[in-house]
This record gives sequence, C-alpha cells and structure tokens, in this order.
Amino acid sequence: MSAPKGPFRLVTVNTAPERAKRLIGRLIEALKDRYTIIHEANCEKIEEVAPTVTKLKPDVLFSASMWTAEEAQQIHSIAREIVPNIKLHAIPTGLQVEKGPDAIVEYLVENVPVLLDS
Repeated sequence: MSAPKGPFRLVTVNTAPERAKRLIGRLIEALKDRYTIIHEANCEKIEEVAPTVTKLKPDVLFSASMWTAEEAQQIHSIAREIVPNIKLHAIPTGLQVEKGPDAIVEYLVENVPVLLDS
C-alpha cells in the first residue's frame, strides 16, 4: 500500500466552529490511509476568509451547509483570488439541517477524494 497523499492543508468556513472541527476530524480519520489532511483553521464569517487564506495559503477550502449557493460562491471567489489553484468544495446547502452530521461526514468521505485527486 502506498503512503497517504498530502498533506492537504484545509480551511473550513462554518458558523459552528466546534461542529466543523468534529466533522472534519471524522473525515480525516476516515480518509487517513489515503490522504493526510490538516485542518488548519475555521472562519466563522465571510469577512474572515480573505485574511485567513492570505495568512495560511491552504490547499483546500470547504464552505459548510449553512451558506446559500451565493454565499458559497462569494467565499470561493475570495479564496481563489488569493490562492488561484486552491481546491474548493461547497457542502450542499441544508444538508446538516436535513440529514444531520453523519450525512455530512458520509458526503465528504465520498466527495473529498475526487476533489483531492483532481
């Protein structure tokens, strides 16, 4: 078996930082054989995205399911202006509310490898 790919440095944009940390922790655990993912920071507000991305220059940024499609788009374009080749992913709006945290982890475990390998 080959060594895990990475490290991928991740920033999340989530108004519930503790939940973000917990869910990303579960994702990291689930994918640890294949990828090394380091959760470097969480932004609770859109205004925090530019300074955080400027400072940390992450490889990956996830916007959480509480943002609308427009807000996620805004978050992603801010990040991409600073780090042009950043990998971006918007968790579908309302997924947490409709299906709960397990659905988020499942969704990420399915979708993140595709993103990281792209």
